[in-house]
Amino acid sequence: MKTIDSLQRIKTAMKEKKYICDDELAFSLYLAQQMEKPLLLEGEPGVGKTEVAKVVADVLERKLIRLQCYEGLDATSTIYEWNYAKQLLKIKAIDATHNPAFHLEDIFTEEFLIARPLLMALQGQEKTVLLIDEIDRADEEFEAFLLEILSDFQVTVPEYGTIKADHRPFVVVTSNRVRELHDALKRRCLYHFIDYPSPEREIEIILAKVPELTRKLAAKIAFIMQNLRQYEFYKRPGVAETLDWAEAIALLDKKDIDEETMDMTSGCLFKFQEDVKRFKDNREGFLHGDKDTA
Repeated sequence: MKTIDSLQRIKTAMKEKKYICDDELAFSLYLAQQMEKPLLLEGEPGVGKTEVAKVVADVLERKLIRLQCYEGLDATSTIYEWNYAKQLLKIKAIDATHNPAFHLEDIFTEEFLIARPLLMALQGQEKTVLLIDEIDRADEEFEAFLLEILSDFQVTVPEYGTIKADHRPFVVVTSNRVRELHDALKRRCLYHFIDYPSPEREIEIILAKVPELTRKLAAKIAFIMQNLRQYEFYKRPGVAETLDWAEAIALLDKKDIDEETMDMTSGCLFKFQEDVKRFKDNREGFLHGDKDTA
């Protein structure tokens, strides 16, 4: 099983997988691996938080187990559930033989336990990467279910007992800050905030993901993206939108970006009509960095 044992090796390995990692994130990943603690990544949507876990799994050659959070998520669908159909068949079979040695706890064994993502990450025979994605979209009550896993890497099944990880997974928890997370969860994690990239790093990201573009065109895309993020949109475009836009421009075989190109490809950058309208109404200012656009 591979490890990443230095900051520079982390940056190099991530870059080989086309993820341009800065020193602060690389150091956070290094500490999370060496200390075997979960890493909480916060930041605006589309800045590459989820991608970190995917790339780390690739670099470490581990299986990625992803839990996508949403409102109403509970322990049953994320940690475990009992195979009720199989338990019922077992009970009927026992009843048919009138076995007096049967006890109810006999149907609450590993044979009848169905592992869901969180338990799968703990039970694996090999180390995994566990991604708990967009934890802020889940209810606050769900965070309480995670505390035992994030601190002790174990889960307690009331009818069965405590199941402890043989191999601690590399845990990445992401949040878009839709709501504030509880302090108890934060205390169990190392923390890193992923901001929008600098112009220089965004150029490198574009060239890594869309290598057919020239550096000059990548620099112009990065310049426009940096300019757009200075203004209030309903949803500011992140790195994900940058890459969609860069790919669209490459597909159109554009050698430069003009106002017509911006109009044609606005759907790559914005997903709300109000934002698209503002973008089109002020495209010249955004294109040239005119501060009066605000």
